[in-house]
Amino acid sequence: MTVTIAGKTFNSRLMLGTGKFSDYEVMKQAHDASGAEIVTVAIRRVDIGAPGHVGLMDYIDTDKYWILPNTAGCQTIEEAVRVARLGKAMGINNWVKLEVIPDPKYLLPDPIATLEAAKQLIEENFVVLPYINADPLLAKRLEEAGCATVMPLASPIGTGQGVKTLENIKIIIEQASVPVVVDAGLGVPSEAAQVMEAGADCVLVNTAIAQAEDPAKMAKAFKLGVHAGRTAYEAGRIPVKPFASASSPTTGIVGKN
Repeated sequence: MTVTIAGKTFNSRLMLGTGKFSDYEVMKQAHDASGAEIVTVAIRRVDIGAPGHVGLMDYIDTDKYWILPNTAGCQTIEEAVRVARLGKAMGINNWVKLEVIPDPKYLLPDPIATLEAAKQLIEENFVVLPYINADPLLAKRLEEAGCATVMPLASPIGTGQGVKTLENIKIIIEQASVPVVVDAGLGVPSEAAQVMEAGADCVLVNTAIAQAEDPAKMAKAFKLGVHAGRTAYEAGRIPVKPFASASSPTTGIVGKN
């Protein structure tokens, strides 16, 4: 079940967010239950310099989890690049989940700005994981630019609408030579299993876990859903047929000539 991103190998194909939890302790419990090894953190939420400050990073064991800084809240190329640089300056690492989202209602990422920001950050030796709409052509352009993954949405952020873009995600998976991480819109573990069965390499989940009635239990459920989906993909499903096919043999039946 391992997955390798930018030369770094992880034992879990589930990534988790850190926003929308009722408190940091609940977040920590969910992270522990998920088995995830990558957690994404909005750089603008990190305050590591305030004396006596207890904040988000105090509840994330950096020996256990790989931090994926993200540019949440950035609406332009310039903003996203500046915030990514800030994350590196904080000493977190040189990875960045790139988000450029000028649309306040549907929170859909800007494809042109995302590509341009990705190119700039790659030139500055960032490991870029771009969040995008499920656009196969854009995904290919980002891969060609040097992105470490592509991260197409299943449906708009935080909606819990499930997988609305599956056919496009399948095309992205077919064409990609880098890991495909399905990010945003998943509501339940069966939807994570669905995209993993289709061949996605990972899923990133935040709202569906953070706002569940029992976040830790939901995190464990997503862990199992991801594992089941990936195992099914590796096993190879049967072909879809237009007609029924008996599961028992029709030859050698007692009483039949």
